[in-house]
Order: sequence, then structure tokens, then C-alpha cells
Amino acid sequence: MTDRPIDTDTYALKSRALAEVEAPDLPYRPPMPRAYRPRIGMIGTGGISASHLDAYRAAGWEVAALWNRTRAKAEERAAEYCPSASVEDHWQRVVADDGIDVIDVTLHPEHRTPIIEAALEAGKHVLSQKPFVTDLDEGQRLVKVAEDHGVMLAVNQNGRWSPHMAWMREAVRAGLIGDVLSVHASIHWDHGWTAGTPFDEVRDLVLYDFGVHWFDFVVSLAGERVESVFATAAMARGQTNRMPLLAQALVRMEGGQASLVFDGAAPHGARDTTYVAGTRGSLESEGPDLGTQSVALTTGDGIARPRLEGTWFNDGFRGAMGELL
Repeated sequence: MTDRPIDTDTYALKSRALAEVEAPDLPYRPPMPRAYRPRIGMIGTGGISASHLDAYRAAGWEVAALWNRTRAKAEERAAEYCPSASVEDHWQRVVADDGIDVIDVTLHPEHRTPIIEAALEAGKHVLSQKPFVTDLDEGQRLVKVAEDHGVMLAVNQNGRWSPHMAWMREAVRAGLIGDVLSVHASIHWDHGWTAGTPFDEVRDLVLYDFGVHWFDFVVSLAGERVESVFATAAMARGQTNRMPLLAQALVRMEGGQASLVFDGAAPHGARDTTYVAGTRGSLESEGPDLGTQSVALTTGDGIARPRLEGTWFNDGFRGAMGELL
């Protein structure tokens, strides 16, 4: 038994005043190819396609062709975002177009695997909407197809290029907080708008379609240190959605841990917080929603609060395509 006295302030978890220090300049903005200007073909022009097209227009990338099962939707998107693009009656024509370099597939997972495979075999680079596949073996097979044909295959993990996630990731990569010990995200919002939409048929909607951004964030920090994941989902009292709006996950990693909490049934007082603890410092981001976040870096030198530019929508989408290019 030690004779070391107990520090009552430490025992009570009291914090101490910290000096405000200048935030480091980190490369968190979405990547842009220096000279490569590919022509993009989009297959699927549903709701999320507007964010893709708006981001590409802002970046100056040409969308050359569109296809959608309902032609009128493709025509509407073309008129608003890319008037010079052709609207095709068959997705195979977009894939076969020798003037198109990249195929952006925004369809739901159950519809896009044969399209992704055909595009890869045609020598096109492919950006797939997330979540990538419903079966891990199928995903690994598509990666092999891309490798065999010498083309790039990427997933539209747009959250990794949201300003707050990107800055925190780059801070970790720069070694500013040392080794990552824990990552904790807590998201509270109203996902009830999905009731009666095609999303209402997606099994494990919150974890699978929405929460995938935070799983990606944890992996971007911890990499191969992740050892196991345990997750649960539950129906919220009074919810009208068919799929659970409440979910959580515990991630065990070598020398650390992570937790993800998703409360998709919180119509009032939305909140989004992320905390990353390291051996030399910590990172925290908080705000009322995904697009309004304040980040703080705390180390032995003090606390730094970077002034971040951009928004998740639609800088995140520009980053996903830019990372591929």
C-alpha cells in the first residue's frame, strides 16, 4: 500500500484553466487534382445526386452523361446542374462511352453491384455511393476486379471530408495528440423523416446508412488496431419508422476503445459531439448538427480552436470525388 497522498482536486476530476494557443494549419480541405479533368458519368439521379452534382459544378468538373430509371428525374438534374450533359435511356450507354473517365454510381446497394462491375471492366474509375455493399465477399470481389483492370474504385465516404472530421483526422496524423486511446461520438437528431421513404426498408438503417460515416472516422484514426465491434439497435417509443432509430456500437481496439451512440429519435435539441483522447492531448468537436461544428485541440501547451472553412454538404462530396481523382 502506498503512502502517496490523494490529490482531492484530481480525485474530483476538476479541470484547470488553459491558455489559448494558435491552432496549427492542417491540410483538411477537400483534395483537388492538379491537372486531371475527367468527364464524369452519373448513374442514378435520386435525392442524394443533387449534392454530388452541386459539388462537381463548384469544383469545375464536367458531368457528361446521366441515367436514371425515371428519365424525367435525370433530365431535371441535367437542366439544373449540367445542361450540356446527355441523358441516356440505358445505363450501359454511359458505361460504354469512351469519352467518360469516371462513373459515379448513386443507386442503392441492391441495384448497383452489376453496374459497378461493368464500369470497372470497361476501364472506368468508379465512385460508389455508401454503404458500398451488403456482403463483404462481394466487396472484396469488386476490389479484385478493379485491380485486375488497373482502375480505381472508391466509396463516397463524404463525412471524412466534412471540415471537423477532416481537421481532427489530420491532427491525429500529424501526431498532435500522440497515440489514440479512445474515440467517442454521440449523435442526437430526428431521423423520423425517413418514414414512408425507401429508407424505411433498409435493415439497420441508422448503423448501416447513417452511422457508417462514424465507423469510417474511427477506422481512419485507429486503422488495423480495431479488433472487434459490438452493436445494438432498438425501436424508440412512439416512432413510426419500420426500422429502429436508436443504435449504439462499442469498438475494441488494441490499446484503446471507441463508442458510437446514435439517437435518431430526438426531434428537439439536436446535438453532435465527437471526442478523441490521445497520449499527448485530445480533440473535441461539438455543435447542434453535422454542418455546424466547433473544434478544440487540447495539449500541454493549451487549447487551440481552429476556424474551419466549408461544410459537410457539399464539401464532403467534393472531397470524396477529389480523393478518387
